[in-house]
Amino acid sequence: MAILTPVSLDDAERVTRAHGLGPCLRVTGIEAGSVNSNFFLDTGQGRRFLRLYEEQEAAGVAYEWALLEHLLARGLAVPRRVRGPAPGDCRVSGKCTALFEIAPGEEHCAAMWTRAHLEQAGRFLGRAHTASAHFGWRRRSRFGNAGLLKRLDGVAERRRPELEAPLRRLRRHLQSPEQAVLGSLPRGIVHGDFFRDNLRFEQTKLVCVLDWESAADEPLIMDLVVALLALTYGEDFVWADARALVDGYRDERELSRQEWLALRPVAMQACVRFAITRIQDFHLRALATGIPATRDFKRFLARLDALEALSDAQLATRLGG
Repeated sequence: MAILTPVSLDDAERVTRAHGLGPCLRVTGIEAGSVNSNFFLDTGQGRRFLRLYEEQEAAGVAYEWALLEHLLARGLAVPRRVRGPAPGDCRVSGKCTALFEIAPGEEHCAAMWTRAHLEQAGRFLGRAHTASAHFGWRRRSRFGNAGLLKRLDGVAERRRPELEAPLRRLRRHLQSPEQAVLGSLPRGIVHGDFFRDNLRFEQTKLVCVLDWESAADEPLIMDLVVALLALTYGEDFVWADARALVDGYRDERELSRQEWLALRPVAMQACVRFAITRIQDFHLRALATGIPATRDFKRFLARLDALEALSDAQLATRLGG
């Protein structure tokens, strides 16, 4: 699903030589993901990871690279880029590229996760939010309300009958007065995609957090609620797991009372965002290709149901606030 732009061996060799690695011996496409095209490149100096940015131009790539350098300098476990051409100077099929060292550790499936993993994930987010406060670059998220409404309009143009009711529901949430709270919360740089497949562990030690391409200025608790939705929800929230995640975060950065009470509306906003992007990136793409979708947007509508059944204060209390 993620190989949107193919990379030939000749294309790959231009990239590896531009980064001082000599010829490319083999290109292996990576099917995981949804936004960018990703590949392993094997060279005489070992394997590297190649990303083709399907949505970002040079300025966005430069932002991500600078942020990674900033976080690395402060001891955060993030990917290491292979030094080479400036952002946008090495392209494949007109797309910006980046070459990274292979990340350490491995992805753990849901069955392998313990509360120790969750505490580690929470602490990482707290540390990252504290460290990125001193990063000088700022950029607006492409997943703000205006961007999401534009995406909804694009989906609606497809006139899929099975999407009519979900789209109405998602639009109502984006236009709800509750969204006003997002503008008054402490803001900073968030990862934006803190899902299990972007986290690499050695046993219970978190050794790398991948995929900072969506990082941008948003309410800081957006990362925390995305982690809650991604890591502590099965058929419903597992509240002891959710508290372990939040406790880990609070070890590094305490939440204000305003943030505690905003967790629910921000979490609902996150549900809307990921329902929309899963409709775009998986549901509609599956219809076009005939390949079954690997991620179901209805899973985020179920999370939205669970949040709607709570009040702001009830969610805060269940999470230890």
